[in-house]
Amino acid sequence: MLGSILAIAVVVVGGFFALRSITVDEAKRQTRERVEAEGHLVEAAALTDGVLRGNRRALARLDDVVVGQVLAGSIVRVKVWSADGRILYSDEPSLIGRRFGLGAEERALLRTGGSDAELSDLTRPENQLERPAGKLLEAYTPIRTPDGTPVLFEIYQRFSSVSASGERLLRALAPPLLAGLAVLLLFQVPLAWSLARRLQRGHREREELLESAVDASAQERRRIAADLHDGAVQDLAGVAFGLAPLADEAERRGDADQAHALRAATARLRQGVRELRTLLVEIHPPNLATAGLEAALGDLLSPLDAAGLRTELHVDAGAPDGHDELVYRVAREALRNVAKHAQARSVRVDVAPGAGGATRLVIADDGRGFAAAERDDHETEGHMGLRLVADLAERAGGHLTIDSAPGRGTTIDLEVPAA
Repeated sequence: MLGSILAIAVVVVGGFFALRSITVDEAKRQTRERVEAEGHLVEAAALTDGVLRGNRRALARLDDVVVGQVLAGSIVRVKVWSADGRILYSDEPSLIGRRFGLGAEERALLRTGGSDAELSDLTRPENQLERPAGKLLEAYTPIRTPDGTPVLFEIYQRFSSVSASGERLLRALAPPLLAGLAVLLLFQVPLAWSLARRLQRGHREREELLESAVDASAQERRRIAADLHDGAVQDLAGVAFGLAPLADEAERRGDADQAHALRAATARLRQGVRELRTLLVEIHPPNLATAGLEAALGDLLSPLDAAGLRTELHVDAGAPDGHDELVYRVAREALRNVAKHAQARSVRVDVAPGAGGATRLVIADDGRGFAAAERDDHETEGHMGLRLVADLAERAGGHLTIDSAPGRGTTIDLEVPAA
């Protein structure tokens, strides 16, 4: 018993530190992505040349965007640095105008672009005011003022969220690790029997918790989608509808410039409404049981059609409906790739009955195609969407094939046996 307890302790402690290292790396990656997204927001919405000169109005405008849209949750501080190490802006006003100097990595980022993240060194003078917040993860990325001057955008994020993630991972993986160590305890039959019963009970509880989490996630997505549809989408559509008569009236008055500006604004609003409706489908896909597979696939094709692609959809009335969710997921991933990478002029989606009562989905585009080596490179870089849906097809007893070559488009063929 003492040897078993020591073995379990070694596995648990070693696993904790290994998982903690993994979660720190993942947190840095997510923080790099977040600082780039927030940097683009600040650059587009609030960064003006006046910030370089310390103009109060420019700083106030930047502060409104940072406080209203960036500082939230785990982000506790935002700074904007000049190339010579001067703090041009911070949500802490006392830091504005102070000069500390940039490190070699920060200066390199200003020249080459990109982003980086690291644990904050709270002993450094420029981080003095962040010390009360505890352990932090800082990330920075270069952005540019309207006249092209590069500045460094920096955020500080609480590290406690990283530690909490590591603990959650450890708690989730502890039961399987303990089950593996049960081999060491086989000679202790009563103990092994008791352990197995506890693991069964924990497995049922985890399934119940997972089911509750999935239900809660679906409900929240449904609520967000409904709020967007009934709020922002309807408001934008109403504004676009109201601007059209104003453009006609301006044209009747002979004010061509104003009519052109109003029509351009109307077109942008309508495009925004289309993009929001596409986002609604991503946030909360249609209920296939009520809307039907054909309507759901039509929603997936509508953004491509709006972008100028010729789209065709054919759903055979005799196609089995036992795998509608899998067909929808494969189609969604394939059409995402068409939109992002294919450079296609047209795409066709066919759903028809296959051999022996199977369901067959074929998606064909006339884009640039790709070689097998290029696909392997994309998977190595983390683009695993098609591989994941192929695995789902195999679990359902079917198979997914990809036929592509440079210059002759791509065809994705899914066939799933009857449910």
